[in-house]
Amino acid sequence: MAKVLYITANPKPIDLSYSLQLGDHFLAEYRKHNPNDTIEHVDLYKVDVPFIDGLVLGAWGKLAHGQELTGEETRVINRMDEILNQFLSADKYIFVTPLWNLSYPPMLKAYIDNILMAGKTFKYTEAGSEGLLKGKSVLHIQARGGFYSEGPAVALEFTNPYLKQIMAFIGITDYTHLYVEGMNATPDKANEILAAAKRNAEDVAFAFAQK
Repeated sequence: MAKVLYITANPKPIDLSYSLQLGDHFLAEYRKHNPNDTIEHVDLYKVDVPFIDGLVLGAWGKLAHGQELTGEETRVINRMDEILNQFLSADKYIFVTPLWNLSYPPMLKAYIDNILMAGKTFKYTEAGSEGLLKGKSVLHIQARGGFYSEGPAVALEFTNPYLKQIMAFIGITDYTHLYVEGMNATPDKANEILAAAKRNAEDVAFAFAQK
């Protein structure tokens, strides 16, 4: 039995989001294969995800020098610890994201900033940094309105390579990418494209369940 974090980064309702529809279908298939797994949904647009701002930087500086934090600094640092500990407790991670303006939603970057913590998810060694979360698995479910898997737009798809490298940085190299694309470029084929992606998701769900 495994613990899975299902991390979504889209404020839209499911019926208006291709990424969430694909993610929902995947999750239903995954549960068929691993009904006893614990799945926790982390909706990055509905939970408090601190940004690295002046308050956080100031609090980190105080902690480094053994100084007392204010009440608000303590609250924010404790919340960041909660996010990190929840991430550390999981065995598998499913990120569900759209491609917005050639990038990812800002809440995903904020979340990543909460889990990239030296001594917790990676450490520095004489040979360089070393990821500490070896043996875990990641699936990235992504929706892209245009076509980015081939052609000239390949060079513009920064988001999945970024997430893959971030996960490798913290030691997770078992990484799978499931995507649906081209719905905006060919709106007359949008339903057909999504249906094909859902069929693919069923195969991916079986494989991911075995990990």
